[in-house]
Parts: sequence; structure tokens; C-alpha cells
Amino acid sequence: MKQVVQNYKSGELALLDVPVPGCKPGGVLVRSGYSLISTGTELMKVSEAGMSMLGKARSRPDQVAKVVQSVATNGVGPTYRKVMGKLDSYTPLGYSLCGVVERVGPGIDDVAVGDLVACAGNEHALHAELNWVPRNLYARVPDGLAPRHAAFGTVGAIAMQGVRRGEPQLGEVALVIGLGLIGQLVVQLLTASGAVVVGADPDPARCELAERLGAAACGDPGSTAVARAVAELTGGHGADQVYLAAGGGSNQPVELAAQLSRDRGRVVDIGKCRLDLPWNAYYEKELDVRFSRSYGPGRYDPEYELEGRDYPIGYVRWTERRNLACFLDLIARGRIDVEPLISHIADFGTAVETYRRLKDGDLKAVAVLFRYPGDLGTTAGTGTTGGVEQAGGTGAAGESGTTAGEAEGTGAAGAAGTARETEDTPKVSDTPDTPDAPEASDPGPAGAVRTPVATVPSARRSGSRTAVRAKAPGAPVRLAFVGAGNYATSMLLPHLARRDGVTLSTVVTTTALSAANARHKFGFGSATTDLDAVLGDPAIDAVFVVTRHSSHAELTRRALLAGKTVFVEKPLALDRDELAKVLAAVEESGNDRLQVGFNRRFAPLLREARRRFGARTGPANVRYLVNAGRLDHGSWYLRQSTEGSRFTGEGGHFVDTVSWLLGADPVSVYATATPGHEDLQILLGYPDGSTAAIGYVTTGPSGFPKETLDLVADGRALRLDDFVRASVYGRKRWTGPRLAKARDKGQRAELDAFLTAVRTGGPMPIPLESLAATTAATLAVPEALATGAPVSPVRTP
Repeated sequence: MKQVVQNYKSGELALLDVPVPGCKPGGVLVRSGYSLISTGTELMKVSEAGMSMLGKARSRPDQVAKVVQSVATNGVGPTYRKVMGKLDSYTPLGYSLCGVVERVGPGIDDVAVGDLVACAGNEHALHAELNWVPRNLYARVPDGLAPRHAAFGTVGAIAMQGVRRGEPQLGEVALVIGLGLIGQLVVQLLTASGAVVVGADPDPARCELAERLGAAACGDPGSTAVARAVAELTGGHGADQVYLAAGGGSNQPVELAAQLSRDRGRVVDIGKCRLDLPWNAYYEKELDVRFSRSYGPGRYDPEYELEGRDYPIGYVRWTERRNLACFLDLIARGRIDVEPLISHIADFGTAVETYRRLKDGDLKAVAVLFRYPGDLGTTAGTGTTGGVEQAGGTGAAGESGTTAGEAEGTGAAGAAGTARETEDTPKVSDTPDTPDAPEASDPGPAGAVRTPVATVPSARRSGSRTAVRAKAPGAPVRLAFVGAGNYATSMLLPHLARRDGVTLSTVVTTTALSAANARHKFGFGSATTDLDAVLGDPAIDAVFVVTRHSSHAELTRRALLAGKTVFVEKPLALDRDELAKVLAAVEESGNDRLQVGFNRRFAPLLREARRRFGARTGPANVRYLVNAGRLDHGSWYLRQSTEGSRFTGEGGHFVDTVSWLLGADPVSVYATATPGHEDLQILLGYPDGSTAAIGYVTTGPSGFPKETLDLVADGRALRLDDFVRASVYGRKRWTGPRLAKARDKGQRAELDAFLTAVRTGGPMPIPLESLAATTAATLAVPEALATGAPVSPVRTP
């Protein structure tokens, strides 16, 4: 399918071929009929993308601050790769459309295939031929409403939420500053609410349009006309409410609002203009400044938008979905007229040229629509010439001419795959012939007191194992990635792209653009949203699972049953049931070719420190402090109901590192926490009496190192300072080289070991029993917190 995208680094706009998005549970797949260009928000984004790197930094100081903090925490190299990866990616455009439901996902019962819906969201109502839209971001279009009018639904909901924040009363006087698309809709909504409206905009055509749509008077904000009109309508008292619907860097709208407001008036910010409030003016009138957040309550709440959890109407009358439906109803009943706002309708195939004309000023418009191939019904009062449909109204600057149009033209959550038949092969040794197995010259791990490793009984294999064959000499290892998020694109794929002996065959995502981005940047042979096609492809040697945490266990289980070698990012599972299902898949299929992304044990600096420490004879004491820091509001890591706790998500890293140092798996887990479980203290016990205290804190200062580790045993000590420097203290002191520019946490060495196992058919880098034991110990932490007593992560049959 086709989608409009922009590269934020280069500013390039393109109409890109991308995979069809999967139809996930809790939403519908919608074929677009019309999508609306936001001539304010979208053109601002397009303009920013065309700036130099310095210009981009000046326009987004908030993002610059995040980059500086990331450098302090993660180092220059990883930060640079992450930032460049985000900038040099295709980003979507669009957030308001109307289309036809093509597929209905599980859990949806309020619409059916063929229904006409209006859709919202800058991740779900994009300028694309098909979009997956979750339940609370679509609304059914009322009978008789033209599809192109319904495409205004999202923008109308933004205007409506702004008006609701202003709380207009019958007979009040309202001033709307900025008469672009949002401002014109605010004017109509206020008029429909019984308010008297004055508009301010430097464009005479927009002022004239607003007066035709119900404003009492409009004028240039730099003239005396607006002030005179407000004074006449209010008896000199000033406007009851002012709506800031303007954009740009001028402070004039804020100053004008203070000048023309009455005492204790309300000022509502809907647009994105400069907000240097003149303190005296706002203080003396005691003005009530309010912000309007997008489409309404529910916006930016992932539980509402993505999980479909509605707010009770008795507590939240107007959510973003109810605002969307209300606005559609107002258009359908003739209370709001969007037809005069439409200046231009272009075929979707001319999208890039349309954006260019808007950016260059060749096309002046309040509202521009893209029309997609297919028939969604007729629209009254329109004609079509040369691929461009001209609106019945002239719009703010309606064109009499036309633009020549150029014609252009299954989901990841499919059914569970079945296990392949496998050949009987000689049994593969459980002892890994990898960097984890000490060579003759290696004195062994710092935990090399030879004690029995606690086994996880459910980590069993069937008698018949998956055939493990070495690759033919010179044959590449063919990899598929399921998921292509930040970690995959910044920490894994850069080590695999264009690497000798490796072919990035297929990338699978549930969103079309992320798959296209990964293909573009890293050279995947194909991109798809169909997981079953990958699992059924015999040419794929290994599958990387790098999705969000809630899907790790199920995707790993399916890939193992399909006979694939699997690399799954941590965590392997979010609870014991998920872990049991993964291990059951190993037993059922005989396929134990599994690696979890516990990369720290592969870090060169830590490995060298362990070698320098040497073998020990007595128990060890380990202290591992993890200064995890605060997460940004809205981070998916905070969705504990679906993605597990933060420690469940990444705690396996630290448990695995300690267990590798001590050469054994934990046999007991005790945990305590501060109120709210913000900071955790986990105490692990090991078979030889060694103990490890892992402090996982989120309240520490950002300038403090993220990870510090000390191991003390036999009169010696090992210290690791955030993977930048390591030291060993004993009869002689050893201090490793300081890694000033980047922290090497072992990702590349981890991938080297994994690829070697795939290429040679040899043992996996970390034994399955260790992966299961580490995961079980991590999952035991919540139980230990709940009981206040030590918990054994090992379950007997």
C-alpha cells in the first residue's frame, strides 16, 4: 500500500510503498476514503524537517535537553546512534480521516465490515491507504454525512475541546485569535453555543470567511477594528473569553488577549503560539489561562487509546471519542458547515506535490483533502477536473484552477503456528563451547566454587531434538526480525547490517512504517506484517523477537514450535505461566535453540575483570547498584498491567550478570521496597553461600553512574564502574582502560556468540537451564515483596 512519509533528517517527502498493517485485537483496519491535511500542525512539521540540524535544535530545546542527559547516562556513541536513528527515519503525516472498515479485530462489536467511520490519531489516522485504528479512536459516520466532510472529525474534536475548556455561556462575547482551520471551526462552534464571536487574523480572506460562517466582526489584529468591535459588543468591558488558535513565534496573540479580555476573563490556548505572558496585564485582570489538550480526555492515555478502556460517562462526559462523534453529529444536522473551508481536494497520488505547493505558498488554503482510490459514496456540490476535486465553496483562498493529478495504486497476530517435523540427530551437549566455557588458560569464573547448579525441572527436552546442522561454508546466516523499535535499531541492527556472512531477510512489525524504516535503513530483503509467513519460511535460520514485553513469550513459543533458532530480548516472560509455556514448547518440539538478550555477561571490560580476578575458594558478596532513573510520562514501560513491572522487564540483566560472575543460579530470592515500590532491594542466595544484593532505584540523581558493581571474596575485590572502568584489588591492583566515549555493554560480542552457534550448529551461548533460572528468579521478586519472606525460584515437580 502507499503512505505519505517524511525523513526528518533530510526533509524528504515521499509516497512510499509499505506493508499493509496487521489487524490487531481491539481495533479495525480502515481503508481510507478522504484524509485531511492539517495546514497548521503538519506544515509546521514539514517546515521543521527542512531546517538545518542547528535549526532543528533551536526549534526543539526540550529534545536537546534529553540528548544531553542521554550522553551523560549512556555515552556519546549509543546516544548518537539513537538520535541519528530517530532523525534518519521516515515519520508519518496525518491524523484525521474518513474511511470504510475493511477488517474487524477480535473484541470489536460496535462496527462491521463496510461501515463508514471517522478516525483520529497521529499514529492511526495517517495519510495512508490502510490504517489500523483502535476502538476509542474511531466513530461511526452518521447516515447521509458526506465522507469528505466526516474527514474533518478529528480537527473538529480539537476545536470542540478548546471550546469546552472556555465554558461559553449564552450571550457571552468570545474573541478568536487566528482564523485558520481550527479557528474557523471554533467560530462556528461558539456561534452554535449562543456566543457572539469576534475574529482576529491578518488575512482578509479568512476574516471574510469567518464572518460568513457566523462571526459578528473580524479584522486585522494589528488594527483598531478588532478592539473597536469588542468594545462595542461588550459595552467596553472586554471579551468574556479569548481563544488562541494561532501559531508562530510572535507574542502578539497573548498580548492582544490580555488587552481585550474583561476582568477575570478566560484565555484558552488551542494552537501553538508563543506564550510569554505579560505578567502585569494578566495579574491586574486576574485572567484565567487554560490549555486545551488535543481531542479531549483520553488523549495520550495508552489505556484509553490503545487498550480501549473508556472513562465512565458520569465522571468524564466528553472524552475524545465522544467529542469526535458529537462533531460528526453537528455536521450531519447542519449546525456546522465545513464545505466552505475546503479549498482543494487532490488525488492521493499527488500528495508530495501538494505538500510542496502548500509549503512554497503556491497553494493557499484553509483545508486540503486527499482523495483515495475507491468509491465511498457521493459528495454533493463537487466537480472533478484533472484528478483534483474542487470544493463547492471557494474556501479562504479558493482556486479557480486545477492541478493535474497523477494516478498511483495478513496481520502479525495470526493463528499460532504448528511445530515442524524434525529429524533425529545426535544429542547436542548441554555444556556450551562458547565464551562462557573457560579455556585451559582461563582460571574460571569468579564464582568457580564447584557446586551443583539448581535446575529448573520444567526446562526439559523431548527425546527427539530439532535437527541442528552447520551452515555450508560460505552460506550466509539468514535472519528475520520481529519488531524494529528503538533498542533493535540502535543496539542490535547496527551490528548486523551489511555484515559479512549475514543476510537480513525479513522484518515483521504490526505497523507498516516501522517495517519500511527498518528495510530502508538496514537493508532487509523484505518487510511484512505477516508473522506466519516468516515462521513458515524454511530459508530463515533464526528469528529475533524484539517487540514489547507482553508479546515476548508467545512469539518465542511460536518460533520454537516452528523449529527456528530464537533470540529474544529480555524479558523472556512476564509471569510463571508464560515461562512454563515457553519451556513446554521446548519439550514438545525438542527445539532448545534459544538465547535471551542478557548482554552484560559479554561486555569485554567485565570479562577481562573476571579473568583478572580468577577462581575463588570461598563464598562471595556482591553489591550491584542500578540507578535506573525516572521514565518519561507516557513511556510504555509504565504500563504495568500489560507490560509487567519495570524490574520484571529489565531485572533479568542484573540477575544474569551476578549469576555468571558467581558461576551458579540463585536458590533464594528476598526483596523489600520503599513505598510505591519505586526503589527495590533484592537479595539473592546461591548454593555455596554467596549472596548478591541488587539495588534497583528510580529516585537517584541523573548525574550518578547508572550501574556500579562490587564483588568481594577471598581477600580480593572486583569493581565495575558503569562499563567505563573496571578494577581488581588483591596482591596486585589491576585497572582496565577507561572507555571515555562509549560504554560497551556486550551487545556485539553477544551477537557474535549467537551467530557462531547458528552458523556452526553448536551449543547456544547461555544454557537453557540458566535462562530459565534467571527468569524464574526475576519473576520471584514480586512474590517475595508480597510475602515478606525469601522465595525459592526453583519449583520441584
